[in-house]
Amino acid sequence: MTTILPLPADGATFSWDGDGGASTVSVRWENEGWTADGTLVQARAQFVLRLSATWKVQQFLLFRDMAEPDLWLGTDRFGRWGEVNGAVRADLAGCTDVLLAGTPFTASAAIRRLEHGGDVPGLVRAAVVDPETLGVTAEDLRFERTSEHGWRYRATSSGLDVDATVDGYGIVVDEPPLFFRVSGA
Repeated sequence: MTTILPLPADGATFSWDGDGGASTVSVRWENEGWTADGTLVQARAQFVLRLSATWKVQQFLLFRDMAEPDLWLGTDRFGRWGEVNGAVRADLAGCTDVLLAGTPFTASAAIRRLEHGGDVPGLVRAAVVDPETLGVTAEDLRFERTSEHGWRYRATSSGLDVDATVDGYGIVVDEPPLFFRVSGA
């Protein structure tokens, strides 16, 4: 198990580009947890991901063309998800993470938790979000370490198969050919 460094107290900003699109994410500590504010350039969207101190997903908001979120998802941390209007999303039962198309950042939460918990390889159920259609589907992912800074995650049903490298903070650096970090801690 590799030791993951804590993010700087004043936060950090990361940017990626590649075949999967360009994205920028700023992560900061607030209200006893982490908030990640991101931009998806090709989708012309912004997102907010609220995480606990241990990087458990609590809330996800996606903004495209409205002042209010176009998509809002929240979890009670027991795997029960709902939308802003109170509608329960039974199809997302058991999801612990959000995987957002257009940025490699969202895989970092699962990687950081798996690093700290030592449960490698690990199965993660994620709510996969398409920012273009606002579609959300549940997907089971298997994460495994391939080297000191290398990870692979595979979807059990969709055929998604991603090799990623992470930095000392456990934040994804590259997911070739989709994403390559262009700046960040």
